[in-house]
Amino acid sequence: MTEILSSVETQGDVPPSERVIDHPAWAVLKSAVEEVRGWQSPDGSVDFTAEGAPALEEVRDRIDRVITAVAELSPLLPHDAAYHEALAADLRRWSGDGFGVPDFLDSLLAFHPAQQREDGLQHLVVFPMYTQNGNPDRNLEAVVLRMVWPPWLAELERTRYDNPLFCGISFEDFTGGYATHSAVLFPETISVREAPARFSWGGIFCDREAARFRRVVQAACEVTQLELPDDAREMLEDQERCQQTFVLWDMVHDRTHSHGDLPFDPFMIKQRQPFWMYGLEELRCDLTAFHEGVKLEADGYPQGRDVQYAMLLERLFRFPVTGERKRNYDGLGGQLLFAYLHQHDALRWTDNRLSIDWDRAREVTVRLREEIESLYRAGIDRPKLVHWFKAYELVSRHLAPHPGSTWAKGPDALDLSLPPRKLVDEVLPDEFPLSMFYEALAKKLRRVIASTEGITARTPVRNAA
Repeated sequence: MTEILSSVETQGDVPPSERVIDHPAWAVLKSAVEEVRGWQSPDGSVDFTAEGAPALEEVRDRIDRVITAVAELSPLLPHDAAYHEALAADLRRWSGDGFGVPDFLDSLLAFHPAQQREDGLQHLVVFPMYTQNGNPDRNLEAVVLRMVWPPWLAELERTRYDNPLFCGISFEDFTGGYATHSAVLFPETISVREAPARFSWGGIFCDREAARFRRVVQAACEVTQLELPDDAREMLEDQERCQQTFVLWDMVHDRTHSHGDLPFDPFMIKQRQPFWMYGLEELRCDLTAFHEGVKLEADGYPQGRDVQYAMLLERLFRFPVTGERKRNYDGLGGQLLFAYLHQHDALRWTDNRLSIDWDRAREVTVRLREEIESLYRAGIDRPKLVHWFKAYELVSRHLAPHPGSTWAKGPDALDLSLPPRKLVDEVLPDEFPLSMFYEALAKKLRRVIASTEGITARTPVRNAA
């Protein structure tokens, strides 16, 4: 298995051999954090009146161990010195206040990984947080990570895809909240007294993305008997190459949320909208990454070709059959892409075999992106509810809505005297159910997808699942 320890010669003052997780203090820190996690309530506080609760001094002892361990490890990470100092202060204040709802705003504001994006640079991160697609509770977590920032990517970010907040990262080790499907480290997940005016970084674990992609897609190709082109198959067999692919894909995807003819809040964080709106936005960003991959390939970047293969295979195979069938917007985007390719003869399911015309798939994928962008451009001149209906029409041209859907019946079936956000209640949890193809595929891949929980670059590609 290829490991993510390449290109570590540019770690500044930290020799490559001095891995944080090899230091005895890391084991002490990790053990103490795991104990504290087990005592926390969902909001991150510790309820000392609960049955089986620890004594106050017992929790304080574990936090003292964390503070001491961070102090021992911090000399390995001089670039994080200010953050670790603020972290110790936040931990002491939380302990001194009796372990109420944690507030780590000060240490969050002191952590600036995007200011020093050096390939292989280590960070030790400790925060009370939930992990997206992982643990919904705000537990204390500890993560050791490395920056993934090869020179060719740094040059592309500088010259073509400006994204000063984006951090490509990989796991070294982690506590329980990341022994899950979570592949992001986002500041908005951290427990703070108030949200900062703006966030200064966001990290995505490309090693986890690559490892689960490889496992799921290899299994899906076997189930569907899809024959991949040689270069796609070679990429799938190479963990390091897949990581490089995903970090480029993520960087372009992330910046696309802020580029183009957009709603006022492209991330739609503060809005309550039907989940197909989120699905179209995420798909738009992925289709843009695909489009940029085509241009990069033409300019001599092999990673551009890999992004095209990865986006199609990930969206077609993993997204639709991962997660619950409850407002699953990423799953919806994958279903839409499959249906669009199938209905435009770029993809065939014949004699129980899947085949893809890769050249036509590139043309058709660009066409779908153009349809979504046309929807966005026209949406600027429409009321919100009209825009939602137009988006519904786009999706339902290719995917069959649930037969019991009120939205599928059109505006006359809804109480339009209600504000738009109230009409979201009329959206079914599974407004666009899986097709028969995906129902069958989901059953075949269920155990494989479950086996990717907690996966990293060092996890074997195959296991008993």
